Amino acid sequence: MFINRAIRKFGVSVGIISMFTFALPSVGFSMPLQPTTLDKVEGDYYVTSAIENIRWGSLPNRDSSPILTVPSGSAVTFDTVSHEGLIEDQGRNPVEYFGKFGISPDGVLDDAKVIAASEIKHDYVKDGPHIITGPVAVEGAEPGDVLKVEVLSLQTRVPYGVISNRHGKGALPNEFPENTGPQEGASATKPELYNNVSIFTPIEEINGNWYGVLPTKAGKNVRFPINPFLGVMGVAPNTSEVVSSIPPIETGGNMDINELGVGATIYYPIQVKGGLFYTGDPHFAQGDGEVALTALEASLRGTVRLTVLKKGDPSLPHSGEFTQPFAETEDYWIPIGLDPDLDEAMKESVRESIQFLSDKLDMDRSVAYAYLSAATDYEVSQVVDRTKGVHGLIRKTDFLEYVDVAMNVGGTSIKPVVHNDEFYVPIRTISELLGGTVVWDHKTRTTQIKLGTKDISVQIGSDVYSINDKLVFNSNVPKLLNGETVVPVAVINEILGAYVNWTTIDKMLTANVSLSKKQ
Repeated sequence: MFINRAIRKFGVSVGIISMFTFALPSVGFSMPLQPTTLDKVEGDYYVTSAIENIRWGSLPNRDSSPILTVPSGSAVTFDTVSHEGLIEDQGRNPVEYFGKFGISPDGVLDDAKVIAASEIKHDYVKDGPHIITGPVAVEGAEPGDVLKVEVLSLQTRVPYGVISNRHGKGALPNEFPENTGPQEGASATKPELYNNVSIFTPIEEINGNWYGVLPTKAGKNVRFPINPFLGVMGVAPNTSEVVSSIPPIETGGNMDINELGVGATIYYPIQVKGGLFYTGDPHFAQGDGEVALTALEASLRGTVRLTVLKKGDPSLPHSGEFTQPFAETEDYWIPIGLDPDLDEAMKESVRESIQFLSDKLDMDRSVAYAYLSAATDYEVSQVVDRTKGVHGLIRKTDFLEYVDVAMNVGGTSIKPVVHNDEFYVPIRTISELLGGTVVWDHKTRTTQIKLGTKDISVQIGSDVYSINDKLVFNSNVPKLLNGETVVPVAVINEILGAYVNWTTIDKMLTANVSLSKKQ
């Protein structure tokens, strides 16, 4: 077993997203997810955000030394730290900054305290703001290969975050913040002179779902659902130059695509030996465009599976030269365009879409172009990171006459049912394949499941699931189809605590499902 104070290796374990339970408006909580909270580590390997494992404001390059090397196919858990509360215009003192909002010193992450108090160099003007964890090398990764990254789980480390707007930045750089602007002498010791605006934003649980909370002048609150994802993921570019963490690049970086949460699979072109994967810029929620400058920035613990794909692998998005990231989820294939000019980023995303549809799905290029015009949404990922991003959302269910669908559970293949353009699976079958026991109550039309430490109740037609006597509301309701109780694939992670990640292998949409030994 490889162990030091920054990295630990664990047996494989997979678990449900865990959140803190606390009541608002009080934002007090008993324990943040500290680096010492090892029972929440789900990967084969664990990388903390210790000083020796992070860089502030830049990305790894070809000259960076890996902090860890793992076999292809390994699940790695990363602690990520948000820069908000640590950065100079907030005083570079997270205890003092968050203390203004009622957070006790024990409620601030230990690694955030250490980073802020360290002598690590960070130039507020020249450097990017992001704290980057990594890089991790993957055995067998060579230039020309592709790194497949599956996002397995994301755990909130604290029950609060920050949304910031800074002068000269954002979608309206000359209009917001609406004040006099930075004053002479602005520094970490005089952060108020920057005149930037940061909004402390707690999260709260309502009926098993989590929401960010913002105030209004009338004294009421605005609530919006959280949707965690890692804003920065990627592999090292083939350069010796310092690479800012701000603009996204051809090997990933700060792409800020809010579709890339739990269940997403992202493909990155490898330019250097080992690939050198890194991550950071954790978000609780982000709107397309990220217009103010930041998302709801807040620290996450993320577990990802890292797999090297060689040229010709049937799960690659296309057979041509792979030169920029591509992603997929249960619902969409996601071609990505990046360029300082938003129009050019749009063109690049469309070109990538046409190449994918013509190469992977054998569509005539002119027909693919027509389909995209009629049926595909293109979203602005962000407009605030110098290089702008556009991503397409190609609906997988539009192609069900052409592609097949399968779910792989522990080596057993089952076929999901498609109903109203949504994928469903029999709850009894998948629960038993994951090692659970199932009892059907005919009178109440309820399925009772015992899976590890979890007692789960699923009722046909109800949007209320019971997990260990806790009620969880989810709009994805169980149905009775062909005499079986089926549930949407989308709820498997939340309800059963299983990882579900999608890969398109040749013409087969494949959902790979696995479960933690801790369940």
